[in-house]
Amino acid sequence: MRRGYFVLSAIAVGVLCGSLVLPAQPARVPELGVGKLLIAAREAKGPIFGETVILLIRYDQTGTVGLVINRRTKLPISKALEPLKGAIGRTDPVYIGGPVEGENVLALLKANLMPEGATHVTGKVYLIPSAALLDKTLAGHPEADEFHVYLGYCGWARGQLENEARHGLWQVLSGSADAVYDSEPETLWSRLIDRAEQRIARAY
Repeated sequence: MRRGYFVLSAIAVGVLCGSLVLPAQPARVPELGVGKLLIAAREAKGPIFGETVILLIRYDQTGTVGLVINRRTKLPISKALEPLKGAIGRTDPVYIGGPVEGENVLALLKANLMPEGATHVTGKVYLIPSAALLDKTLAGHPEADEFHVYLGYCGWARGQLENEARHGLWQVLSGSADAVYDSEPETLWSRLIDRAEQRIARAY
């Protein structure tokens, strides 16, 4: 199966949550930026929005891009990235990064030093944004608990995510390698939404 490769400088930002109904009482916009986690509010329902945890990998004046980090599939990297030699024999699964351009491929690597050509996201987590770097990374045989591949991404036009966050559609937490490479992504949302709500309760 042939896949495309994600290029940050050429992205056309899609609309992820435009169909959601915004509550009537807006609040202050939480701090947003690269490396932040978006935790879907309990009110967000459906297979796309419900119970998602999204890591922001781009946040600037042109728009915002993120990856859903808790949608693990049963499709192994060896099948998803079949043309790449480094993918041969890899049984670790790919993740659904979002509903936009599902043929595009991105990867997140945990490393002590930033690989040349990579982009820093949070802590020791780096974005692998090109086919050449992905191939090189795979050739190094990274461990499955330090390397995740994502198909597709989430995108917001300028100001859209801020509006959604202001209306409480997302809780915002700081990202970490522990969250990105959590061994039980299926329960990650429930744990993080509890943490986010407890933080809000303490603030009051």
